[in-house]
Amino acid sequence: MKPLWRAVGLAGGVAGAVTGLVVGVTAQRSLARRRADREALTSPAPDREYTVAADDGVPLSVEEVDPADGGEPDLTVVLVHGYTLDRRSWHFQRLDLPELTRPRVRLVRYDQRGHGRSGPSTRPNCTLDQLGRDLDAVLRTVVPTGPVVLVGHSMGGMTIMALAEQRPELFRERVAGVALLGTSAGEIGRHGLPRPVLSRYNPVTLGLATLAGWQPGLLERARRVGDRLNWGAVRALAFGDRQVDPRRVDLVHRMLADTSVRSITDFLPTLGTHHRYAALAGLRQCEVLVLAGEADQITPVSHSEVIAAELPDAELVRVPGAGHMVGLERPDLVHELLAAFLRRCADRGFAEGRAAEGHAVEDHAGEGCGDEGRAGEHRADDQHRAVGPRAVDRRGDGHHADGRRADGHRAAGRRVGRRGGTERTGGGRPDLAGDGDEWVERRA
Repeated sequence: MKPLWRAVGLAGGVAGAVTGLVVGVTAQRSLARRRADREALTSPAPDREYTVAADDGVPLSVEEVDPADGGEPDLTVVLVHGYTLDRRSWHFQRLDLPELTRPRVRLVRYDQRGHGRSGPSTRPNCTLDQLGRDLDAVLRTVVPTGPVVLVGHSMGGMTIMALAEQRPELFRERVAGVALLGTSAGEIGRHGLPRPVLSRYNPVTLGLATLAGWQPGLLERARRVGDRLNWGAVRALAFGDRQVDPRRVDLVHRMLADTSVRSITDFLPTLGTHHRYAALAGLRQCEVLVLAGEADQITPVSHSEVIAAELPDAELVRVPGAGHMVGLERPDLVHELLAAFLRRCADRGFAEGRAAEGHAVEDHAGEGCGDEGRAGEHRADDQHRAVGPRAVDRRGDGHHADGRRADGHRAAGRRVGRRGGTERTGGGRPDLAGDGDEWVERRA
């Protein structure tokens, strides 16, 4: 090799090495920042943040996050938070979902009226019906076209049901999937929050609401005095594991403290009268994931079982030991489940798009799904349809769960699990083999 070319080659090699080093250092710093954000429960700035006006003029604070790799999104995922919370409750999902590449996800999360950075509401409009219309306004403004997946926690799941009741055609035409975490279709007072607390006639609730309207500052100061006691109550009610990272309890405590007493009292009656079992029929056009913590004291797992019983193709996942804030308490498991669910939603949307163009979709329906194909419809189809909802039980004790539905019937099950990274199955493919020493029971 001539000296000149040798020098050029050497220079190129050095440049490549330097470039690789810079890229590697940048990637390490990016990973370090992500880990710091994750542990500190702080989220990076969104790609876009703006205000959407509800139909009664209440400003709704909305943010968008694009796919991390800069690619074109396959789906838009809208996260809808629960009562006395705000969009910060989706902290781990905010960090993890944009990192997906199959499918690529554009993420939208917003604060419901009277919560977080959104504006306050008049008392007559503190209803689930209005929250459904608010979600519709967000979709019309932020996600006017393309497939969308709705993910709701607690009151956020009820908000999605209200929208399904109001606009069933949306769930036939555009909503590819719905994930319902720790929520209920009705009768919360029978199982969960005590019925008197939810009553509009409760004198304590009425008194607090009146005081909040008359002397809000006085009431808020009184709340701050009881902060230490409130922290312990938050840990006991919102989480199943008493050893949960205190920073996660802090986050829930801050969100509760940031919610005005007026919003807390004004939304209670609509939770007590919530009854939307009929609206669930509108979700049968979509992929549906129903997920609940077995230690949830606010919306116990029986509520999720009732929802799944109404949706024959829904996937029901019970998380042993987890409480109401399952997305904060078990973020890695929830991400695994949501990632598989979103792959099914993306595959479903593509198949339906081909059908609309006049193409045959029978051979495609299970393609590209790998282990996450539409297990309720495309694997042992007749068998699954005959018995109703599938159930997945993530258990750490190595035992079968009871597998009993809300109607008292016991569903047949098979075990799928993984020990130390080795998959074990009683037959068929390992649909959602757990992480670590977890076992899964799926209705068959």
